Amino acid sequence: MITKRTLMVILQKILHTIDEGIHVINNEGVTILYNEAMAELEGMPADEVMGQRLLDVFPSLNHETSTLLKVLKTENPILNECQTYLNNQRKKINTINTTIPLYYENEKIGALEIAKNITKIKNLSDEIMRLHQELIKPVIKEKAIKQYVFEDLIGKSPIFVKAINLARRSANSVSSILIYGETGTGKELFAQSIHFHSNRKNKPFIAQNCAALPESLLEGILFGTTKGSFTGAIDRPGIFEQASGGTILLDEINSMGLQLQAKLLRVLQEGYIRRIGGLKDIPIDVRIIATTNEKPTELMNQGIIRKDLYYRLKVISINIPSLQERKEDILLLTDFFINKYNKIFKKQVWMISEEVKSDFLSYSWPGNVRELENLIEGAMNYIQDEHILKVVDFPEYILASKDNNYLKTQSLLFESQEEITLSDMLSKIEGKYIEDVLFSLNGNITQTAKKLGMKRQTLQHKLKKYHIYYKEL
Repeated sequence: MITKRTLMVILQKILHTIDEGIHVINNEGVTILYNEAMAELEGMPADEVMGQRLLDVFPSLNHETSTLLKVLKTENPILNECQTYLNNQRKKINTINTTIPLYYENEKIGALEIAKNITKIKNLSDEIMRLHQELIKPVIKEKAIKQYVFEDLIGKSPIFVKAINLARRSANSVSSILIYGETGTGKELFAQSIHFHSNRKNKPFIAQNCAALPESLLEGILFGTTKGSFTGAIDRPGIFEQASGGTILLDEINSMGLQLQAKLLRVLQEGYIRRIGGLKDIPIDVRIIATTNEKPTELMNQGIIRKDLYYRLKVISINIPSLQERKEDILLLTDFFINKYNKIFKKQVWMISEEVKSDFLSYSWPGNVRELENLIEGAMNYIQDEHILKVVDFPEYILASKDNNYLKTQSLLFESQEEITLSDMLSKIEGKYIEDVLFSLNGNITQTAKKLGMKRQTLQHKLKKYHIYYKEL
């Protein structure tokens, strides 16, 4: 049987081994337990803290700012509260604390605090916030220099011209806009064109990718922070204030968490923001353009985008067609990019070969216009003094896509001459098409499922069904 003395030795060993800081005070505010992790966290030798009044050791604290003394007074537990204070050597300490009152036989005997050091985390967070704010000004200037306008949108296909005309008509409205388009279709170019065609064109245009930062940082960047709202926080305006009178582009809005979506909805409804930790409502005058690379209705039905926010954003809805949906623009865009990189690389390329034209028109273009531009840029890096871009100047998968389509079609036609039911024929066509799309996307299951309009789990089932083997990249 374990004696009380042995048990106390075990408990002491545990307390001095765990990573979290442990600090216990009695009813007089005197420290009666102080483990090694807490001593390291606060930069204080344990023998200088044990038996001393808390406020004597940490003079920057008082009965209102000390979580230990607050719990001792109120007897109400405090969970995960940030605390910033100085030790007696003026060292700044940032912790997140859980503090509870201690009782023995129904009588309060003190308070226990479990602390985690978040100094490094907060310093990193603050540095990211600072760098982002520093980057905003150059970004605004850069955008102002580029000033993409509708004339920069290249295409003559009816479906693309329809999207441009809708964007033009919406430019001077104050309503929010939701732009949908696959990756690489030019969503930000549309957003900038709308801004620079509007009466807000002389005011800031600020783009923020919602997937680029964790939600806790994104909230501060959007709405700003108030000094003291969290450890190390300073008074800093968010982009809603910085873009006053202008336009904010919220790229990949579907990457924003539901809690932050609720706060954004309130901003759209009420027309003001409140900085993190602030009490003052700040009126704003900005236009919101949001983009998503997935179908908005599906995102709403899946609960990824709040329904109320979806309807608030899609007052004006613009769908940008994929390059596969406007194949008549492929050669027009090709000529445009050749001219662009002729100027950049000081070359004299006239055109692509007829074989490359055929390959381009047969390819599915999962990366859309961005992929086409990258291919042209890459090819023009390889050539020397040639005037025509040939098949050898492009990746093999462009030609392979065409060859595979041809071979598969021939195979199906041959099989159709044999005795085969309609159901079996449709299954073969489905299997071949899935295999083709998977191949064009380099084995990426997630992108293939999106392209085919089915769930990832459904696609994996069909891959097994049709014995399609792949190596996902």
